[in-house]
Amino acid sequence: MLVLKDLLSLPARRPIAPRQSLLFWLGLSLAFGWVYGMLVWQQAFSGDYVVQDDARQHVFWMQRFVDPQAFPNDLIADYFQSVAPVGYSWLYKLTALLGLDPLLTSKLLPPILGLLSTGACFFVMLEMLPLPLAGFVASLLLNQTLWMNDDLVSATPRAFFYPLFLGFCYFLLRRWLLPCLGLILLQGWFYPQGVFLEAGLLVAMLVSWSEDGLHLTRSPRDYWFCGIGLIACVAVMLPYALSLSQFAPVVTLAEAQQMPEFQNGGRSDFFNDNPWKFWLMGLRSGLLPRIARLPELLWLALLLPGMLWWRRFFPLTQQLQPAALLLPQMLAVSLFWFGAAHLLLFKLHLPSRYSQHTLRILLCWAAAMVIVMGLDGLKRWAAQSGRWQRWLTLGITGITAAALVLYPSYTPEFPRAKYITGEQPQIYQFFAQQPADTLIASLSEEASNLPSFAQRSVYVAKEYAIPYHMGYYEPFRQRVLDLIQAQYNPSLAELKQWIQATGVDFWLVDRAAFTPGYLEKSWITQYPEALRQAKRRLKREQPPALARVADSCLALQTADLILLNSACILGS
Repeated sequence: MLVLKDLLSLPARRPIAPRQSLLFWLGLSLAFGWVYGMLVWQQAFSGDYVVQDDARQHVFWMQRFVDPQAFPNDLIADYFQSVAPVGYSWLYKLTALLGLDPLLTSKLLPPILGLLSTGACFFVMLEMLPLPLAGFVASLLLNQTLWMNDDLVSATPRAFFYPLFLGFCYFLLRRWLLPCLGLILLQGWFYPQGVFLEAGLLVAMLVSWSEDGLHLTRSPRDYWFCGIGLIACVAVMLPYALSLSQFAPVVTLAEAQQMPEFQNGGRSDFFNDNPWKFWLMGLRSGLLPRIARLPELLWLALLLPGMLWWRRFFPLTQQLQPAALLLPQMLAVSLFWFGAAHLLLFKLHLPSRYSQHTLRILLCWAAAMVIVMGLDGLKRWAAQSGRWQRWLTLGITGITAAALVLYPSYTPEFPRAKYITGEQPQIYQFFAQQPADTLIASLSEEASNLPSFAQRSVYVAKEYAIPYHMGYYEPFRQRVLDLIQAQYNPSLAELKQWIQATGVDFWLVDRAAFTPGYLEKSWITQYPEALRQAKRRLKREQPPALARVADSCLALQTADLILLNSACILGS
């Protein structure tokens, strides 16, 4: 049996019952990870029409794996299929062949990825500080951090970064070449941006630490390891560099600066006049992860440098291994690629992708070191002091443990899964019964749900207004402008011409769509010229043609939406 007083000071490789301690804390780590995963599953399976927010972009088109006739000649589906990493697509295709619907797969995967991340985080921590309790604290903090963000739960490519990157870190510290190469390959197949970070760590491993300070390693094996790993990184990224996307080119910095979509409040909000928000806090441009979604205990990580400076007060610092150099190495690599992504905007996609994920991991590791080494130092101090010091130590330990374990209970949003619940089952069921080539026109935000819940194509929708590849976004943007003009056009003849040119079969309209207040709150505000024209037309005495035929061409209606039949409009 484990003795409670030994839990803090029992190293993982100590000959006295190391296996018992290791299995206990690893099992407890996985148990917490599983419980958090169950909370996410509870949300995911809470209704018939539930989908994760980002899965609406990255998973809906995979219905083609189930039904090859799904989404025929669909610009949106073709685009998101083209940008999906090959391994990500293969995994969903394999599960579809096994009989699992892609949306179901996207709900099943997150807890599994969470458990893999938990185990990898635990063992990396042991390489740096060989205390099973430290592994537990780090993995628990990581779980709480991951489930307060929607990266892992999205089951999109970035969800795979955490288990693959953490696994790579472990095998890198152990200097196991073949597993490292395998994880580099998988990272390139699932989340290619992670390969840049792994390449940086391979170079950073050539820097070692001794009593004389930092210096280049003298081990030839490390240079061979780094060289072979970098060759693997280049090999896995070369196809991406050489391939010519049908939706090229990537938006340039000059183009993005002129587009409302990238300005404050736009669909892909990037630029901000406030330097603090742009460089540090921006979701896409900023260095730091969202502070509101970090467990409070993570800020203890900032005490680590001071704790290392006053080592004599914290004896457990002596058990820090050379592998702990991974923390400053990862920080340096993240800062390098963050800066490179800003310099090469948007060729390396978004700068935040190179810092926010890794900083979450770093904070968890550093905070775990501070908690375990700090409590051990406090315990030793109390043992040499009076009764009140022991009571103080007991109180601080209890508060820390409660804050760590009870975090979900005092965090209202936990877990923050961002699942979207469809509120228009009549609409979804109606469209699901229509032919596979049905095309729906709509400016309603409900249009973003139709490809996932009804497996039918939409002409445009807010969720798919992604402006990074101009070969996709220029025709998409033109579609939006044309649809705005058609919906608010007073000429029935011009409306009919547009329907015939596009082949739209149905028109889904919010009941409030023909009121000025609706336009002010709509996602189409990022298309200001078309918005102003629509407002001017609504002020005229003659209402839009679509509004005039709404009663006679009604196919279905709910409390919030009306569905119009295009064939009826053409016959009007």
